[in-house]
Order: sequence, then C-alpha cells, then structure tokens
Amino acid sequence: MGKTTTTLNISAYMAALGKKVLLVDLDPQANATSALSGRIQRMDDTPTTYEVIIGAIPARDAIKKTNISNLFLMPSSPNLAAAAVELANTRYRETYLDRALLPITREYDFIFIDAPPGLGILTINGFLAAHHVIIPVQCDYYALEGMTELVRTIQKLNMRTRKKIGVMGVVLTMFDRTSKLSRAILEEVRGNAVDYVFKTVIPRNTKLAEAPSFGKTILEYDPYSHGAKAYCQLTEEIIGLVG
Repeated sequence: MGKTTTTLNISAYMAALGKKVLLVDLDPQANATSALSGRIQRMDDTPTTYEVIIGAIPARDAIKKTNISNLFLMPSSPNLAAAAVELANTRYRETYLDRALLPITREYDFIFIDAPPGLGILTINGFLAAHHVIIPVQCDYYALEGMTELVRTIQKLNMRTRKKIGVMGVVLTMFDRTSKLSRAILEEVRGNAVDYVFKTVIPRNTKLAEAPSFGKTILEYDPYSHGAKAYCQLTEEIIGLVG
C-alpha cells in the first residue's frame, strides 16, 4: 500500500475540494484504473495510456470522466508494458508522455501520474512529465533503499535535461506508531538528504486496504477512518506547498 493508494486518494480529495483533477495511470498493472473501474464506462477498445504514449492518439481522446465530480482518468492496461519495448529505439523516448500531455495541461488544476514501480522507461517518462514528485515510502528498510535510488535517479535526470524535476517530498505510509521500526524509519527519512518530509504520515489502516476492492476511494468508503483523515491532511499539506 503505497504509490497507487496515495495517488488515488490525493486525487479524490483534490477533486472533493473543487479542483479539476486528471489521474494518469502509467502503470501496466493498472491498479488505479481497477480501483476506479466502477467509476468509468470501459469497453475492450477503450483508448488507454498505451495508445497515448506511443503516439497513436492524442491524450484528450483517452481521458474518461469518472462518476466522482471533478475527477478524470486516463486508464491503463497491460498493453502498456509493450510500450517500453516499442519505445526502446525511438528518439526522445523519455519525453513521449510529457509531449502528449502538454496540449491539455492548462485544462486541469492538477495532473497526477501513477508511475510503475522500478526505474524503467515508463517511470522516466512519468518523471519528465511532472513538475514535482511525491515519494511514498512504506515503513520498511527495503523501501528506504528504493527511495534513495529514486532520488539519485531524479538528480541524474536533472543534470542531463533542461527540465528540473522537484522532489516535493517524502510521505511515510503504513506507519505504525507502536512499532519501533516505523519510528526508526521516520527518523532516518527525516535525517536523510531529502529536502522535505511531509508532516502527515499515512497509518497502517484496514479501511485503506479494503477500499480498492470495492472500487472506491477512502473518501467514499470510510471518510471517518484514520486513513481517510490522514489523506485529507496530506492533500491540504500539498496545497499549502504548491500555493
């Protein structure tokens, strides 16, 4: 429970605050799309992020309105995994998503990209299409190592591209206040060479884990749960940072 849960619920809370939000599902696993599966009408020939990133269709043609007011989705599919192979020998392969989204950026208050795990070509496309990166870190040491590698990758991209990607901050997820490990990781993250660590931490919460199986965000599933309150606070913290 990390990146997709965070992307999905921040998007929902932003929309609830009256912001026009687009969620771009860039993960071939399509978990964000599955979580919103009851919110859009999908058919076998529904355009997805795959067709957008290979340049087959403009981004606008793949965007679906969800039943959540102000929230729009560019759905993913397993076909997106093939894009990494298809883009391998193409020029400017790392900026396909950035160029695809450019014509529609002014139409939304926020565009959130749910990038895949790992640091392949799809993730790099997600980074280079973003102004800021939010890094969810689960409370275990393997996730901590992944955070360090991710920050280094962003720094390398900034060194060799004109676009400067800002790390908005790190958010701790699946945090257990009674766990020494969780507290130790929180202290280590705060003492790491990361510019900002969100004050809000996302607790280990059963309701957060259950919500996607019902095709709902935590705001819809249980808005009074500890997980819902945490994502509400995190959204407000993000708004405070971006102005």
